Amino acid sequence: MDYSIFIKDKLLEASKIANDNFGKVSGTVKPDDNNQVLTSTDIEIGKYLVNAVKQEFQSHNIIDEEAGVVDNQSEYTWVIDPIDGTSNFANGLPMYGIMIGLLRNANSIAGGIMLPAFNELYIAEKDKGAFLNGEKINVSTENTLLNCLVAYGIDGHQENPELTIDETKILASIVLNIRNLRTSNSVFDVAMVAKGRYGAFLNKTSKIWDNVAQQIIIEEAGGVYTDFYGKPMDYSKPLEKVNNNFTFCASTPVLHKSLQEIIHAVQK
Repeated sequence: MDYSIFIKDKLLEASKIANDNFGKVSGTVKPDDNNQVLTSTDIEIGKYLVNAVKQEFQSHNIIDEEAGVVDNQSEYTWVIDPIDGTSNFANGLPMYGIMIGLLRNANSIAGGIMLPAFNELYIAEKDKGAFLNGEKINVSTENTLLNCLVAYGIDGHQENPELTIDETKILASIVLNIRNLRTSNSVFDVAMVAKGRYGAFLNKTSKIWDNVAQQIIIEEAGGVYTDFYGKPMDYSKPLEKVNNNFTFCASTPVLHKSLQEIIHAVQK
């Protein structure tokens, strides 16, 4: 089945909601995580996308960041992030996006990313390529990290400062081996990797809805998408992993290898 038409149509409609509300809403910090912000627009877009999936794919499972889990005992699971980069959105910054991904069992097989502020729609399906506003895209052909912009998303762990201190040691080694660091800490960064502007995007603190759509787009654009340490992403039993922490390293094949060498050298 061609899922891209559904994904495209629903992301374009969700984008209208985001644009209508941009600059008009404020965020509240989630009580269980100081790094996570919620706005009324997250809820509005989430409801729209969840209802759209329920109507079109009644037998499929759904994971939505705000609404939670719909378990229909299906091999297919839609994974929705109504606004990725809510802190940016709530503060009137344009670096945010909307994501829909589709898993078949443990594999990401389709996904879409919408950057409403930039009118950029990224779509990918397994073995069909990745597209930006209908034009095929590819990751960078640059093979030297020192010539690249690299994005890195990092959250502070006030509950365990040593985690953040240790992570900044890895980040420092990466920064010393690239041209410059960029960080919107949102899906904007992975979109820049997919269309070849950045060499990589890494993050050690994310959830399943931050990853499923991203992965298929990066892979279909010719890139590599693994966890932070180079291992395959594990989406097995996805409905049981809504509270799990996910890490990721999204890059080109050559640059991914270079980044893994740096990361594992620091971890020794």
